[in-house]
Amino acid sequence: MVASLPGEAVSQEISVTNRRPAAYTGCVSAVELPARHPNATAARPTFAAAAREHLDDVYRYLLYLTKDGTLAEDLTADTFERALRAWPRFDPRRGSARTWLCQLARTSALDHFRAEKRRLRREERYARDEPVAAEHHTRALSPELEAALARLSPAEREVIALRVVLDLDGPSAARVLGIRESACSTRLSRALDHLRREMGTDD
Repeated sequence: MVASLPGEAVSQEISVTNRRPAAYTGCVSAVELPARHPNATAARPTFAAAAREHLDDVYRYLLYLTKDGTLAEDLTADTFERALRAWPRFDPRRGSARTWLCQLARTSALDHFRAEKRRLRREERYARDEPVAAEHHTRALSPELEAALARLSPAEREVIALRVVLDLDGPSAARVLGIRESACSTRLSRALDHLRREMGTDD
């Protein structure tokens, strides 16, 4: 290929060894360069953009893991709380935002399952070691309230016991349950709503 060089009266043929010929026209942008690897400069999205794009992916993944829609919603909220705090450490060169968020979601789910196992062990130990005390305290409840509480899930009964019966504050109850304070508040709200429905007082 013939390239016109500035300041020279004659043309000179320029060949690029083992590459396509490149025509120099006085501007570097005019030279055809080899394409860069697509992962060489991975774009880093904003947290808001990543959350909007992958919220449904994270929820579906957690729904598959837990097979519980309400729990999947709670864990999705927990996942994005973790992601917001950890976002400065996200490196798009090491993987996509979707993959990174699903890794956080898996960690959140595993933490929940471990906490549930600890809770079940506490309940079993309490039922085994304190049957008389449990019977004494339940006698103070009305038959209607006792029946309604029995229809709640173990997790719902526990959060009501901690926050309402024992009057623990939010941070303290969350520490006992091994969950985040926001998750504890959400669980309490849903438990009380469920209890009101069972009592027939959900107006």
